[in-house]
Parts: sequence; structure tokens; C-alpha cells
Amino acid sequence: MSLSFAVVTATALTGCSVASGDPNIPVPTFPVASAGQAAPGSEPIKIAIPDDCTKLMSTDIAGALFGQPLGSVAAQTVRGVPEPSVGRTERVACTYRANGQEATTNAAKGPVLYQLNIGRYGDAAGAKRQWQLNGNAERADAVSSKDLTIADAPAVLIERADESTLAVVYGVDTLTFVLPVSAPGQNRSAAETLPDLAKRILPALAPTQPAGSRPAPAPATPTPAAEAGRPSAAAAPGPA
Repeated sequence: MSLSFAVVTATALTGCSVASGDPNIPVPTFPVASAGQAAPGSEPIKIAIPDDCTKLMSTDIAGALFGQPLGSVAAQTVRGVPEPSVGRTERVACTYRANGQEATTNAAKGPVLYQLNIGRYGDAAGAKRQWQLNGNAERADAVSSKDLTIADAPAVLIERADESTLAVVYGVDTLTFVLPVSAPGQNRSAAETLPDLAKRILPALAPTQPAGSRPAPAPATPTPAAEAGRPSAAAAPGPA
């Protein structure tokens, strides 16, 4: 499907060097506030996919995850146009590159760390339908594929000889992560890297979804002791 792109932005940071990639950087948690509600003292969150991909993941975090020197990663943001025929209201493409000092123009250079395409749909059913169609098409020439669940969101990991793809549907959004085999700084498999990226992006994307469209968390699985009517020794007290 052809797509016209309207806006291109690029962001790069400068600074000192950082140690090699650290996959143990804390993963963000989902905000408790309602959709669009910002923390006290902050500007209201716009109900739209951000126009700047660094609002979803900063270049310094991306660089640290891939073991790149601080200030050497750039994020390029490309906003697409709606596609009414499939119910898509928005589309944003993100490309994170190494050698960020060279990637501050439209003619971005430097090896790709990973790419992310986000589509927003009129409702969750439309998003899931398109995710299923895209996933089936992606599986056709895959070396392997595996169904996953990430933060209560259905996902499929698709691996090819030259790249791996993780397709996720979360509420009214579809997210497609692409990890080239040639991406520098990888010290984990695609099966580890891609879900980790998704877990970091989803908490930042969730507050930008319309009220009521964010999926409800899956119910906790009770422990065997709790199922038998006995409190679990490992269970910690908490609010109801």
C-alpha cells in the first residue's frame, strides 16, 4: 500500500561517551492517570501519536540499549497520512540510527538500530483486524514466527535472514518493530531485544490513546493456595 509522508524531523543529542549496551535499564511502568492526563505541573498529553519519536524513546536510552556512545544516536520521525479505506487515522514511522551527528538532515546516514511504525485506527477492532492481516502477510516468507503476549497485548515475532519483526496490537494502535541483523551493538537475540523495546514504548504511547481505548490489564492468575481459599505465604498485602 502506498503512503505519502508529510513531516520529517530528526533529533540528535550530544555529550560524553557511555558504556556498552545495558539491557538492564529499568523498563517504564504504565501510567495510572487517565488517557491524556499529565503529571501535576506538566502540559496535557495530546491525544495523538507523538510528532517526535523521542517522546516514546529518547535517543540516549536507545543508544544505551544498543551500546552506542552517548550523543551518537538520532531519531527520525516521519508522519504519514490517514488511510480511510482500512480505518487508519494516523501513522508515524520512527527510525533510530547510530552516528546521529550525520543523521540530522532528511538524507539520514548511519546504520539503523531499529525502526518502528505505528498506526492508529478508529477503534480497537479495526486495529486488531489490520494487525492480523499484516501478520499473516509477514509470516508468508518468514524463517520462523511465534505468537507472544507483551504487556497484555497480542504480538507476533517474525524472523527472516536479514531482519526480525515484532508486530503488536495495543488498543487502537498497531506497532511494528523492525530489527536488522546488521544493527550495531546487539548483544541479545531478536527474541529478547524486540519485546524489550515494545515494553519500553507501550507505556509512553498508552496515555496518547483516546479515553476508553486502552486495553484493560489481564486479571492476575491466583496462586494454588489462594484458589483453595488459603492466603499465599508469598502474597504481600496491598490495596484492593
